[in-house]
Amino acid sequence: MFIRIETSSGIPITRQIMDQIRAHCAAGALAPGDRLPSVRELARELAVNQNTILRVYERLTSEGLLERRHGDGTYVAQTLAPGRLRAQRDLLRQEVDRLVRRAATLGLDADAVHALVDGAFNQIDRASPRRKGEQHG
Repeated sequence: MFIRIETSSGIPITRQIMDQIRAHCAAGALAPGDRLPSVRELARELAVNQNTILRVYERLTSEGLLERRHGDGTYVAQTLAPGRLRAQRDLLRQEVDRLVRRAATLGLDADAVHALVDGAFNQIDRASPRRKGEQHG
């Protein structure tokens, strides 16, 4: 799972991590049943406090996106409530709208934005062992 924290963005780190996990789920990079890194592993990987990751996992669990299995870890929920899936897509649509507006202010056209998005998906594909197996299997 690829998560990037922008310390200079002004957006709280907890929110950045939650939004990126939501986006990975909405885009299919994290599928139902996928196991997330442990709190300790992800905190170490992102160089943040373990309590930050714990809060993220607890919040996303309360939203129904994740499920925590005592002694086994944290997983993407097997099923999303119909409203939850719609909410995830709405969130993704809002993020896309922000991206397109920002690209327009930078003078980028649709082809340039498509290339950036394709590059991001390719990066996720390279980082995801599950997707690697699908591509080569």
